Amino acid sequence: MHAPRDGGPDGRARWPSFVDVKNKVIASPAFQRWATRFPLTRPIARRNAAALFDIGAGFVYAQILAACVQLRLFEVLRHGPVPVPDIARQIALPLERAERLLRAAAALDLTAPAGAAYRLGPLGAALLGNPGVAAMIEHHALLYADLADPVALLRRDAPAAGLAGYWPYAGGTDPNALSPNQVAAYSALMAASNAMVADQVLAAYDMRRHRKLLDVGGGEAAFLRAAAATAPGLQLALFDLPAVAARGAQRLTEAGLMQRASVHGGDFFNDDLPPGADLISLVRVVHDHDDDAVMTLLRNVRRALPPGGTLLLAEPMAGRHGAPRVADAYFGFYLLAMGSGRARTPEALCAMLRDAGFKRPRRWRTAAPMLTGLIVARG
Repeated sequence: MHAPRDGGPDGRARWPSFVDVKNKVIASPAFQRWATRFPLTRPIARRNAAALFDIGAGFVYAQILAACVQLRLFEVLRHGPVPVPDIARQIALPLERAERLLRAAAALDLTAPAGAAYRLGPLGAALLGNPGVAAMIEHHALLYADLADPVALLRRDAPAAGLAGYWPYAGGTDPNALSPNQVAAYSALMAASNAMVADQVLAAYDMRRHRKLLDVGGGEAAFLRAAAATAPGLQLALFDLPAVAARGAQRLTEAGLMQRASVHGGDFFNDDLPPGADLISLVRVVHDHDDDAVMTLLRNVRRALPPGGTLLLAEPMAGRHGAPRVADAYFGFYLLAMGSGRARTPEALCAMLRDAGFKRPRRWRTAAPMLTGLIVARG
């Protein structure tokens, strides 16, 4: 019999919960030895051991993936099986090292053996079809450097050097003063990785009901270009930092969309947003910022919307109905290293929207919540 524990929420003793008792039993080495031998618990014990090992080895797996991306291995295998010596020559590795990488990648379903050759594995083929993911994988070198000492990162008052320098708008720099060179790398990365998010949002929400879309923090206009293809009559507007907006104007010109688009440079915390749009989107913007900054942004967006206008807020969201590994684990530490922001639950975001003056904020389903959640609110 377990004695009641002290220190409940009300200061009174309470009995341990079933989960607490179960965890105490599972933590016992004697129980673990028994569980690996007993036929009914053996599969569970093995599955838990494998899952724990995968968490511990995750960094090694990620570095194998990074090596494949950096060496352009998946492009080499794009058209079918390639003999190992030819692969080694094309990725400029000694034969034994190339074989080691190929075997490791096959263990992760990135490649697959085909006799004396290798072909794409199911995950390698999927990655080849998603260049935005490959861009993020290469970018992770900065994140891994910041995470080299995770306890130091958690205890540090100032942001780490790698990601904070990569996302200069997250620091103390005057965002309107950022130069084209300072914004080039992160703008290109966001454009490459936004395609998957745009697909999810546009599959969930019909843009054709609207007259004009203003994408705030729209970068190189990746979301606007995707929206334009689904709604030919939609007018387009982009608002971002001046150096970023200039890159967006270039992309819209290249896509032949400038005749139906306008581009505006400014700081969305301090400058008025251009009026006239009945639909405003915030795509992967809010989670980059702390609560006070988010409330300033949301109020600015609310002022720019006409009565009855619509806001689309799309980003990874925390909570059990979303994708906790992506939002709480990955973005939790990514944004910590960047120096600002956090993934929020849909409920927290809806509460912030109501506080900013929006009406009826509600979550819309997306096919892949791991990539993005979606909230729609009215002005």
